[in-house]
Amino acid sequence: MGWAVCTANPPIRRAHWPLKWCGSWFFLYLSLGGLSGCAENALVLKGQLQQLQQQQLALSRQAEELQNRANALDRDNQEKDVLLAQAQQRVQAAEAQVAALKEQLASLSRQLAQARQDQQAAENRVQALSASLQRRGSVPIEPNSSFAQRLPGMNLPGVSVRQDGELIRIELPGGTLFPQQDGRLSAEGARLLAAVAHEIVRDFPDHRIGIQGHLGKISLPAGTPWRSLHHLSYAEAMAVFDFLVGQTPLRAEQLEVSGHGSNFPLVSNATPQGQQRNHRIELVIYPNRAAAANP
Repeated sequence: MGWAVCTANPPIRRAHWPLKWCGSWFFLYLSLGGLSGCAENALVLKGQLQQLQQQQLALSRQAEELQNRANALDRDNQEKDVLLAQAQQRVQAAEAQVAALKEQLASLSRQLAQARQDQQAAENRVQALSASLQRRGSVPIEPNSSFAQRLPGMNLPGVSVRQDGELIRIELPGGTLFPQQDGRLSAEGARLLAAVAHEIVRDFPDHRIGIQGHLGKISLPAGTPWRSLHHLSYAEAMAVFDFLVGQTPLRAEQLEVSGHGSNFPLVSNATPQGQQRNHRIELVIYPNRAAAANP
């Protein structure tokens, strides 16, 4: 192209130009064309550089946005981990409460079953004794109304009397009778028991009488000879039995002995006062009379 431009000027004839001039113009054109090409290349490169910088900036922004998202996800995961741990703790606490409630329910079921057995056994004894009395021609069971009217009016410290259906229950404080809870009747307890027995002999000389030992929910001391609270409550009831038979007119044929441990509390055992209140001996007077002693 440079050569064409150089020879295309019609006003100037080629023959009038020296050869060296024509070559100089040719090389000058080539130089200008090269410079023009370099300038264009520089512009292209600059444009490409700007595009690359813009792309790099866009990539940096995307990377920053992705990092922010990753940080947000990490925070969400940490919060979820905390919530999950709290939920697991609540589940464990709920499971522990359910287990405790199941144990309480099982204990109440056992107590209910024992109470039903005791009630059935008492009913069986009443029926057997009634049949025996009828066969022997003894005095029949007294009507409930007449029996209830004969509640003994005891005015003794710590002693209470209440009617329980067809039964009369005389409650004696276990702390007075057995202050050491070792099965041995105290001197003060013996005097109180003798006064109560005097009232019973006066009003119910021939009736059947149950001697029931009850305790608060306590722990047996180390080295004690008692295997359980039932064992200790029965030992206390037996000590009352021995005293009544040996020191009062009441007969062994009239008396029945049982130990209930802590199965039948009158109040809650959560306090020492409640445990002391539940420690008691109950003399239960039945409406029927005992069989006569053998001659």
